[in-house]
Amino acid sequence: MANVVVVGAQWGDEGKGKIVDWLSERADVIARFQGGHNAGHTLVIDGAVYKLHALPSGVVRGGKLSVIGNGVVLDPWNLLREIETITGQGVDISPETLMIAENTPLILPFHGELDRAREEAASKGTKIGTTGRGIGPCYEDKVGRRAIRVADLADPATLEARVDRALQHHDPLRKGLGVDPIDRDALIAQLSEVAPKILKYAAPVWKVLNEKRKAGKRILFEGAQGALLDIDFGTYPFVTSSNVIAGQAATGVGIGPGSIDYVLGIVKAYTTRVGEGPFPTELLNEDGTPDADGERLGTRGHEFGTTTGRQRRCGWFDAALVRQTCATSGVSGISLTKLDVLDGFETLKICVGYELDGARLDYLPTAADQQARCTPIYEEMPGWSESTEGARSWNDLPANAIKYVKRVEELIECPVALLSTSPERDDTILVTDPFAD
Repeated sequence: MANVVVVGAQWGDEGKGKIVDWLSERADVIARFQGGHNAGHTLVIDGAVYKLHALPSGVVRGGKLSVIGNGVVLDPWNLLREIETITGQGVDISPETLMIAENTPLILPFHGELDRAREEAASKGTKIGTTGRGIGPCYEDKVGRRAIRVADLADPATLEARVDRALQHHDPLRKGLGVDPIDRDALIAQLSEVAPKILKYAAPVWKVLNEKRKAGKRILFEGAQGALLDIDFGTYPFVTSSNVIAGQAATGVGIGPGSIDYVLGIVKAYTTRVGEGPFPTELLNEDGTPDADGERLGTRGHEFGTTTGRQRRCGWFDAALVRQTCATSGVSGISLTKLDVLDGFETLKICVGYELDGARLDYLPTAADQQARCTPIYEEMPGWSESTEGARSWNDLPANAIKYVKRVEELIECPVALLSTSPERDDTILVTDPFAD
């Protein structure tokens, strides 16, 4: 049976939630493998809207096992609030339907405080655009071997030792930023209070998933953010604090890379990003505000973050960047989303490469100063006046929309497996089934 990784192939917000939900109907296990609650998925099912941040998208599907893997950093209080909200919408969440890896690092209150204090202290041009939710500092503690993990909640002595080690690092940092020291006893009391509520979901995820795989169960792996925010292959330093690309799926849950059979890249029919950082195809006026086309894409696409509500920056489709991310994630096929947002444009542009100091490049260079000097090279295509919203077959699409999709395939050197034409899960054109045996 095929196991599928779903990865965003741009800067995130590509519509992964709908696609994961669409695929989860035939999956047995849905496993989240990286990120924190700084990203969100919006699912629309039979008119009901579910906004998920830490919970895997599969929780809204009955009879599935949803897993939060060790590659995730988890805010326990945020998770419990999210569980309360989703169960309030009639979704059953229990230890039989949700499992958290015992070695998952915990985001603690001081992580968010440090995140926000550092961003506020950053000089102009050096702000990352973080959500301030503590994700980066928690990953730092994980790598620095001072994280508090889910399993540590089970033993008071271990928990106190872990807290003391973390405070040895964090209190001097806070002093330098003018922030009061952490109240050790209050923190331990908070963790002791939340421990039983989290521990009931804890399990050796690596063992469970390997057993599921051997039993022939289908596993769907989902991440957060997009490949262009990957800590290694994204537009550094304006990136997230973890690996986002598909290879992280194996490490992030404890299952071998040979267990991955298909990588589905989610790609928006245009380009957006939130926060700071380079964006070659961004549509701007001279004063830095969105131009008419950028404003139109943002309005038609409802481009506001699920988690933060921040308005997204909008631009034309960047085929050079998507070709790059398809390579770094080993994408087997893409799901092209939000095609309907392009309805009504007389002319569409696709970035096919960049000009840098008189030379033509077919990829975005690594050096930040070179990225800043890159200007997009565009290819123009005629748009279409007909509506594509809700289309469920190729016959429902205008001829120029089909030509646009086919040109995207050629430029990114990767086939379209799915085509999404609205937020509704059934408004999807299936070309290749990622779960095909």
